[in-house]
Amino acid sequence: MSEVLAAGVVTDALPVLYSFRRCPYAMRARLAIVASRQQCELREVVLRDKPAGLIAASPKATVPVLVLSNGQVIEQSLEIMRWALGRQDLEGWLPTSADDEATTDALIAECDGDFKRHLDRYKYPNRYVASVSELPDSDVPMQADAADLDGFALAHRTAGALFIASLNARLGGAGRFLLGERWSLADAAILPFIRQFAATDPAWFDAQPWVAVQAWLHAFVESPRYLAVMDKYPQWQDGTPGLRFPG
Repeated sequence: MSEVLAAGVVTDALPVLYSFRRCPYAMRARLAIVASRQQCELREVVLRDKPAGLIAASPKATVPVLVLSNGQVIEQSLEIMRWALGRQDLEGWLPTSADDEATTDALIAECDGDFKRHLDRYKYPNRYVASVSELPDSDVPMQADAADLDGFALAHRTAGALFIASLNARLGGAGRFLLGERWSLADAAILPFIRQFAATDPAWFDAQPWVAVQAWLHAFVESPRYLAVMDKYPQWQDGTPGLRFPG
């Protein structure tokens, strides 16, 4: 990793983080890196124009990807979070009991599984509606019109809303955060996806009876921890140094 001495640019031997600002997986990784006060070389990528460096580091070519100074590659966002917090968990995000660990794992698994599937199909119905497996009661792909897309998206919105309703019930009973009165790994891992769901139709989301979730999300997007990971960075180009993150 090259050494460049200009202000804000990385020095030698920092881990390299390939990231995309709006990606919820990359966002959760950046949240943990900031909270643990780790330093890395941030390489902001555009997913429709993936750099050769990202593809060489990780053939799956999705973000986030963290390349450690020893060459080890961490390709999963949760593994990056646990790597960062394992080095320094200053705010106590990691579970401290078997019960909290089980709850954390279950909530994140539901978010990353069924909820993410419904979120993608709600937000990007045109990517899925012509797939055989996505069309109910049909064995033949069809060209979707606007009504097909709307109905498909709304069905997945309804299905995804079940997870949010369950989070609302938990927040209403447990406290301000998913594990009670303290911010945790579960909050950091899940909130970027709730943000994306809410942003798909903000007026509809705000009209739902999810007072606890809405307050939880609002507090997050207004927080210093969120603002610290949402600065805009120029697209990284192969052969150039990245930027120090956090700056």
